[in-house]
Amino acid sequence: AYKVDKACRIGRTYNDFIVFMQNHPCFPIVQMDSVEGTKGGNVLLTLHFIIPQLMLAFIRDANTSQSVIDIIDHLYFELRTDVFCDLFKVLLGDNGSEFSNPRAIEFDKQGNRRTNVFYCDPSAPFQKGAAENNHSLIRRIIPKGKSLDSYTQDDINLMMSHINSYGRKNLGNKTPYEVFSSLYGEDILRKMGITFIPHDEVTLHPSLLKK
Repeated sequence: AYKVDKACRIGRTYNDFIVFMQNHPCFPIVQMDSVEGTKGGNVLLTLHFIIPQLMLAFIRDANTSQSVIDIIDHLYFELRTDVFCDLFKVLLGDNGSEFSNPRAIEFDKQGNRRTNVFYCDPSAPFQKGAAENNHSLIRRIIPKGKSLDSYTQDDINLMMSHINSYGRKNLGNKTPYEVFSSLYGEDILRKMGITFIPHDEVTLHPSLLKK
């Protein structure tokens, strides 16, 4: 695949990631990935917080590096710089061309560092397995191969609100929403488009979006 920055992996390999986390064990890790609909159509950017198991998703009209940068810039503005830098200290992605301009993700337009980008090894999706597993919940609502072109960001926010309000056994039957809000507060979730869905109203089925 074409790389915007052909040297993007230098200092950002999975081994570099392991060493970095050994030196910064308390830094939260966010795994970033793409979920495709039909080939050439709209695509999702997913951002998965490993510890609270909370996932964000953003609709894009093309799977380009600029579309990823635009979403990072948007979050950086909406959350305020200090909150963004606390939440997104480490981003771990794969080797897709949409993540191949790491400096534009890592630094704001004034040259201030806002995150640290690393890459999984080629053909090693298990290295960001938490995000891959959570994608299975997205596929309950939007089956693989279905076009994403008809969905708005409001649709995607609704879907992710239901997914993040679904209890997990390894969280003591708490929801990612509850765990995240206890760590960072509900106001941040609202700014990222996520709301709480009562347990008996959670729907992980295509009928949720009816598209």
